Amino acid sequence: MLLGVRLYLSSFRVGDHSSVLIKLAGGRRRTAVIANAIDHLPAVLRASRVAEELALLREVGLEPFEVDLRDFHGRGDALRVALDSAGVVWMRGGNVFVLRQRLAESGLERVLIEGLAADRYVVGGYSAGVCVLGGSLAGLEECDPIADLLQVAPGAEPITEGLGVIDGTVVPHLDSPEHPESEVLTAVANDLRAAGRKLILLRDGDVLLVTEEGQRLLPRADPVS
Repeated sequence: MLLGVRLYLSSFRVGDHSSVLIKLAGGRRRTAVIANAIDHLPAVLRASRVAEELALLREVGLEPFEVDLRDFHGRGDALRVALDSAGVVWMRGGNVFVLRQRLAESGLERVLIEGLAADRYVVGGYSAGVCVLGGSLAGLEECDPIADLLQVAPGAEPITEGLGVIDGTVVPHLDSPEHPESEVLTAVANDLRAAGRKLILLRDGDVLLVTEEGQRLLPRADPVS
């Protein structure tokens, strides 16, 4: 783990601890939203999902704007400048292999690690946006089809190594029957555990908080029965 790092890693959306995210951001609430995990969706649907994401982040008190990595292919220096005003970099869910490809193409994989090491911003997100920060992504293709990657990058070989910012493979949406991927990801978690992989397991509502003080799981606010 990088020193000085600030991570807010949710299973779904902002989770149940948005006040913690606001506190982490402090006075720098401008939030660069990376939505490239859904680049495989039709353009109209993608735009709708991005607008929804921006609205949800505004509701919790952030000031979001999209940074589309497709505009920065091979332009890591320009991307670094585009993130200069951001206090938060937020990576939404979608297909982890599509997102990982865009991180490599744009150079965000390097820019993000540099920014974290220098404590320039909080890095947050959910689902694929969190999975990509872990170690190996192998096994997640059971949930996130490689076909989605080939749709946006024909002939590409899937990158199965995450950024390694956190130690382990993140598996979100567990014990979350309201989420359509909960069942398949439970099976994925079981298979990876049997293979001896280190896992970080998240339920919808959970947030994994990582700061210089260490790593702490903030559990979802279960309804009172």
